[in-house]
Amino acid sequence: MKKIVIIMGSRSDKPFADTMIKLLNEHHIAVDVHIASAHKEPLTVLDILSSYRSDTSVVFITIAGRSNALSGFVAANCTFPVIACPPFSDKLDMLVNIHSTLQMPSNVPVMTVLDPANAVLAAMRILNIACQEGDA
Repeated sequence: MKKIVIIMGSRSDKPFADTMIKLLNEHHIAVDVHIASAHKEPLTVLDILSSYRSDTSVVFITIAGRSNALSGFVAANCTFPVIACPPFSDKLDMLVNIHSTLQMPSNVPVMTVLDPANAVLAAMRILNIACQEGDA
């Protein structure tokens, strides 16, 4: 089954994730949602990733701000596509989040999409899930 998995770095990211969850539910797309910090709960993140190891069609969307270790940690520890969609409260916060998200080490592929609806649309396209133009 094709599935989109959202991992948030903290509970404070939930309102940002709700936009994505709503769109996915409107399109009847399976979505799993987890909260786990790569800094504070790395073993929990690894357990989440392990639970999808036998799946064949998964895209992870990570939501984490500041240093955004979550996106790189997920990408480094799985073989599925990872889309980082960092939340930000203002333009200064946006610059910090974008830079931490774009600066990944080699062999740690993370795509960065700033708009939550576009992150959903990108995940759907990666999974080859059809939707009408303008739906997402």
